[in-house]
Amino acid sequence: MSLLRDEALAICSLEYLPMELYPPLFMAAFSLRRSETLMAMVQAWPFGRLPLGGLMKRPHQETLEAVLDGLDVLLAQEVHSRKSKLRVLDLRNTGQDFWNMWSGDKYHESSSSLMALMAKDMSGTKHPLAPLEVYVDLCLKEKTWGKFITYLFRWVEQRKGSIHLCCKKMKIISRSKETIKKVFRIVKLDCIQEVELNFTQKLSTLAKFASLLGKMSNVQRLLLSPIHGSAVEEQDQQALLRFTSQILRLQHLRYLRMEGPSFLEGHLNQMLRCLKIPLYNISITNCQLTESDLTHLSQCPEICQLRGLNLSGVTLTNFHPKLIQGLLEKVADTVEELNLNVCGIMDSLLTALLPALSCCSQLRVLSMCGNLISMAVLESLLRHTHGLSALRLEFYPAPRESYSSLGCLDQMLRCLRTPLDHLAITKCWLTESDLTHLSQCPDLLQLKGLDLSGVTMINFSTEILHVLPKQVAATLQELNLEQCGITESQLESILPVLSCCSQLRSFSL
Repeated sequence: MSLLRDEALAICSLEYLPMELYPPLFMAAFSLRRSETLMAMVQAWPFGRLPLGGLMKRPHQETLEAVLDGLDVLLAQEVHSRKSKLRVLDLRNTGQDFWNMWSGDKYHESSSSLMALMAKDMSGTKHPLAPLEVYVDLCLKEKTWGKFITYLFRWVEQRKGSIHLCCKKMKIISRSKETIKKVFRIVKLDCIQEVELNFTQKLSTLAKFASLLGKMSNVQRLLLSPIHGSAVEEQDQQALLRFTSQILRLQHLRYLRMEGPSFLEGHLNQMLRCLKIPLYNISITNCQLTESDLTHLSQCPEICQLRGLNLSGVTLTNFHPKLIQGLLEKVADTVEELNLNVCGIMDSLLTALLPALSCCSQLRVLSMCGNLISMAVLESLLRHTHGLSALRLEFYPAPRESYSSLGCLDQMLRCLRTPLDHLAITKCWLTESDLTHLSQCPDLLQLKGLDLSGVTMINFSTEILHVLPKQVAATLQELNLEQCGITESQLESILPVLSCCSQLRSFSL
């Protein structure tokens, strides 16, 4: 801090400064916004990597400009500084261990550990003329980027031959084709390891993006937001083919997550046969699958090393138990996390699955929320899995028998003295009489928000279900019926009532 009071002296001293003092001096200069010192330190940085992102709680353009100006001087030098080893500028939220260690916060680190890290950081000196790499995580949203990213992109684009912009994690929310095209002109696609596509709702749009996805040859994690389309029409079949053909190019894909992929119904095999190496995790949620889909999944050789399986929101009620047994047996040696939330599982199906579940020797998490399970079958599940010492069971609603006051909601409702604006009763059992009392309660006549998520309604009569929305139709703005096990016939019965909810802004199923 004393040295930084005279910035000119600090810059002159860099030539003689031991490398161990560079990180604490850089942190002090960063904290005090000493741009000239930062610029000079970048040119003489004695490590292969500068994890700048680990110091920035939020992007700061002035600091970035100082660092990039220092890189410009470094790139322009025909003969590099004797001390300078910098080959990577890391703008991600990483590197805290590096700064903590060199600042003395981890004094207990052995000298051998320090030397190992020094050797790793100095390993970039073999190719001094290779392009300098800049690492950043990107989230492309609808709105324009902040000044920080805009400035960085402009700087990289002007120095494309000597700078490689690398992005290991990319999340795409923007629907702007120009924005997406601009990013992929600048970013090295083969650097991307995780990509989340959240900008499309149509299979045809996904197909147009497929060629870019195919160039991301090192992607390990692929996450897809809900995409609609049944692949029944010929054009949708062609779109599905264009998309899956690019999956063939992803030689390192280990994690596949697809939320609401309605286009996969009856076509899951087209996706599975494009996999090239065993998956570690597969998540197919909130969609309809056929028995043939489940058969193809259980027979797929690329799930033999599966550690995580998530089928939440996939209705398994009418599937033959042997299909699901076969799937569990296929992954029994490796699966650690199994998610079967809101799958319509009832006592008979879970009882049939118990022997297969007891063979999943590595199982740590079993999540079965939103299924109708009795206390007797739950106890049987616990007996069958008692040998799995690390197992955590996630389960709601609790079995009906555990509710001593089931059917007593009216006792709560009669205690109300003024009309409610919002009411949330979630993740529990209610009876039809509870719902009747709810619809007749005079203090709900002005209700704006109603949340019954996690309240299983699969056995409720259609007449009961439409009484409550009808009662609050004039004022209701938000209605949440997530994970309620609602069937098509039940939903169809309440559609006329929903159409009368003139103030409704949010309806979540």
